[in-house]
Amino acid sequence: MDWTKVLARRAGRMKASEIRELLKLLDQPDIISFAGGIPDPTLFPSTAYSDAFAATMADNNGHAALQYSVSEGYRPLREWLVGEMEKIGVPCAVDNIMITSGSQQALDYLGKLMLTENDTAAVMRPTYLGALGAFNAYEPRYIPLDPMSNIDPETLKAEAKAAGGEVKFAYLSADFANPTGETIPREGRERVLDQAEALDCAIIEDGAYQNLRFDGEAIPPILALDIERKGGIENTRTIYCGSFSKTLAPGLRVGWVVAAKPVIDRLVLMKQAADLHSPTLNQIVTNHVARAIFHEHVAKIKAVYASRRDRMIAALEREMPASVSFTRPEGGMFIWLTFDPKLNGAELLAKAVRDEKVAFVPGGAFHADGSGQNTLRLSYSCASDEQIDEGIARIGRILR
Repeated sequence: MDWTKVLARRAGRMKASEIRELLKLLDQPDIISFAGGIPDPTLFPSTAYSDAFAATMADNNGHAALQYSVSEGYRPLREWLVGEMEKIGVPCAVDNIMITSGSQQALDYLGKLMLTENDTAAVMRPTYLGALGAFNAYEPRYIPLDPMSNIDPETLKAEAKAAGGEVKFAYLSADFANPTGETIPREGRERVLDQAEALDCAIIEDGAYQNLRFDGEAIPPILALDIERKGGIENTRTIYCGSFSKTLAPGLRVGWVVAAKPVIDRLVLMKQAADLHSPTLNQIVTNHVARAIFHEHVAKIKAVYASRRDRMIAALEREMPASVSFTRPEGGMFIWLTFDPKLNGAELLAKAVRDEKVAFVPGGAFHADGSGQNTLRLSYSCASDEQIDEGIARIGRILR
């Protein structure tokens, strides 16, 4: 059968993730890989999870954990998250939180909820590749989001209407963004709110790396600033997406969304239609582990990642040509390199893997408009000191 005859037109916008393909390189033992933006598995709290699974299954033979559950998510876990959101300036109720199968599912749901063909989404340049993948299926057009710029909202709205839709949302990660590692200052967050007010659109705030701050002062999330302005979460336009993947373990696929109740109510309907609910067992176990060790464990992994970041920055300072610039993140997992515009990151990767046995992610994949060919992303989260020193030296040779 020719399956192209029965596929929806939007299927043509679904493309393989360059990052997911590059992860296959991790199976080659002779490759030094800075490609995968994943947690170090040696740091997973395996003992805590083992204890939590045992306790969960011992409780009435695990009947509740193996049964269907409510679409909103396991209530004790949502109650714990209410307390955690309060700590970062986001007072909310249990009904303002829905559990998702990782924050990636939240992005897909939000794209489905808000985007109609030819609607406009504002995204950073560069931006998280997974967000573009989630949104692309719903056939939007993209415009650049620059928190520090002055915009002409009437022109942008007119252009969106002429393209056949409306400006629906701005998407960004404010803390230690994937792929750049950069953090948006408070002034920039306030200006994003101003821009969204002028465009009368929503804001999707991706907080996947919120807890991984090594240096500097914490900045309130955009949702916290929105609540300050509006007096409560029910009056806000910001939707916050969180995840346990970068702090506890990604394999259980537990994330969450925090928003005004009308948004959560719509997302719950989508959850009911898509997968009924996230796995009950995973949610109960995550609740056990989070309540037992979350803050202690996050402090442990931050110390390790901060040391690796410092090692990579020192290696970059030592090995990079003068024409190369790079970010200096205060947290997260990534450093972003920019080099001579005549060079192409994808071509450099092919040469790097073939000649130097080192891998990274070409930066063009993170640009909705296809720009950024002279950039690349490095991740330090899974590399040893020796791998960092040797791998950065190899990349330096390629760039030179």
